Amino acid sequence: MAAIDGRCGDNRKVLHVILHQPEIPPNTGNVIRLCANAGASLHLIRPLGFDLDHARLRRAGLDYHEYARVTVHDDLDACLAALNRPRVFAFTTRAANRYTDTRFTDGDALLFGCETRGLPDDVLAGIPAARQLRLPMRPNNRSLNLSNAVAIALYEAWRQLDFSGGI
Repeated sequence: MAAIDGRCGDNRKVLHVILHQPEIPPNTGNVIRLCANAGASLHLIRPLGFDLDHARLRRAGLDYHEYARVTVHDDLDACLAALNRPRVFAFTTRAANRYTDTRFTDGDALLFGCETRGLPDDVLAGIPAARQLRLPMRPNNRSLNLSNAVAIALYEAWRQLDFSGGI
């Protein structure tokens, strides 16, 4: 179990993934499995578009639920307070900065919006423009699947931490 300061009991470096009001159970299930395999903690911001015991969420996460650190928070501010105000990187199609141009560090939080709306303007307004990141894609496409976007960003951040705790 991760300590609240972002370190596991064995002192491995930890990243935090935050899903802001996720709506689709299989996406969150996939992210649970992803976080378990990358050693990241997952934070879900209410309201959720599903119950945590939803069958499709459990099926997508397979048997990784027991290996993932998942916490549900009433709002983003409560989440960030519980994490001792980490550096937050917001992923949005509206950002000018590419995720590959960022140096991630131990304890950083990667924030993603819900599948149908992305991150709300008021949330983005609280994140410095330099920490609003985009994943490049072809023109005229709306967005990537949420769990795919999380996978791309999380593995880049973990790579920069030399895959700490991985084999």
